[in-house]
Amino acid sequence: MLKKAALKTALKLWNKGGFSVQFWDGEEKNYGEETPKFKIIFHREPTLTDIKDMNTDLVLTLGQAYMDGSIDFEGSLDDVIAVMFKNQNGDVKKYALDELKRKMFSGIEEQEKQNIHSHYDLGNDFYAKWLDKTMSYSCAYFKHETDTLDEAQLHKIDHSLQKLLLKKDETLLDIGCGWGWLIIRAAQQYGVNAVGITLSEEQYAGATERIKKLGLEDKVRVLLLNYMDLDIEKYQFDKIVSIGMFEHVGKEFLPLYLHKVNTLLKTGGLFLLHSIMGYTEAPTNGWIKRYIFPGGYIPTVRETVNLFPDFNFYLLHMESLRRHYARTLDEWYKNFLACKDTLPAKYDEQFKRMWGLYLSGCASAFRTGNIDVVQYLLSKGINNDLPMTDEYMYEK
Repeated sequence: MLKKAALKTALKLWNKGGFSVQFWDGEEKNYGEETPKFKIIFHREPTLTDIKDMNTDLVLTLGQAYMDGSIDFEGSLDDVIAVMFKNQNGDVKKYALDELKRKMFSGIEEQEKQNIHSHYDLGNDFYAKWLDKTMSYSCAYFKHETDTLDEAQLHKIDHSLQKLLLKKDETLLDIGCGWGWLIIRAAQQYGVNAVGITLSEEQYAGATERIKKLGLEDKVRVLLLNYMDLDIEKYQFDKIVSIGMFEHVGKEFLPLYLHKVNTLLKTGGLFLLHSIMGYTEAPTNGWIKRYIFPGGYIPTVRETVNLFPDFNFYLLHMESLRRHYARTLDEWYKNFLACKDTLPAKYDEQFKRMWGLYLSGCASAFRTGNIDVVQYLLSKGINNDLPMTDEYMYEK
């Protein structure tokens, strides 16, 4: 009985997942926090040395016991391995999410709204003069050397949507939807039900007007609110996309952002995160922070990827669009120079020089590799129903 009691104590170490054990005397007992998915069958009583080893390395001991015929497994080996890794892996890093949330809502959220207003609410008429027809204010995707900016922005939207493997009537959330063309195209091309959120009143007004003109009110909605205010009891999504918004979250709130996405995304769902990335961790360029993007922070690839496991995100695909963004900015700068003399008087010469330096300087920063822009395709938890290769992303 002493051996059996010690063995039961050792088996309790696997407290994640669920399995059952059939002991050599016929007794059966369940272990773990979930419904048992497999059974360990002991054909004979282990030695005290075996039981002692179990307390230090349960996987090694069970593997050796299987090799010498002392035990067998009943059920899928996939389930055995899944439980093994759940209990062998270290605990994910814990974050003070409630404290971060309180900090955000203690005034930082309002400051973030003001930061967005200072840049994105310069006026739809201003952006319309030098952006493309879709009003996409993020990196385009130049599939062909001869692509115009209009074509490249549609390629970017289509490329992003294609990665998500959208299906008819699925739900899609766009965090930081801009002027709404991605969610509009998703509804038109894939028949999904799409929701976009933005903090920019100008973008909200422009996107809402577009949706109404196209008669898509039953398929597409835009909400004027912070991503943290989206009610998880009301909204759960099959797919989530976020293009050019992650840079506005702020370094300390990156875990809070990923936690929120996790709560809004269904298990097995896909998340496309598209963001400017720094080469190394560094404070935001002082000039950019003061005059262009107050409150912004450019994360790096290594700090971003390091966060994914803590929020149950599996990295499926990663793509750098650095050179695409350099060319996008070149196109914007060219368009801006062509229209700057026709801007209203409120955009004075200092503003024009500032904006020109911003567009041309950022193009140089991407070209020289000081900053990058990356698309990550992630799944919430394991999803084994996806294509085996990434060719589907580039077929059209």
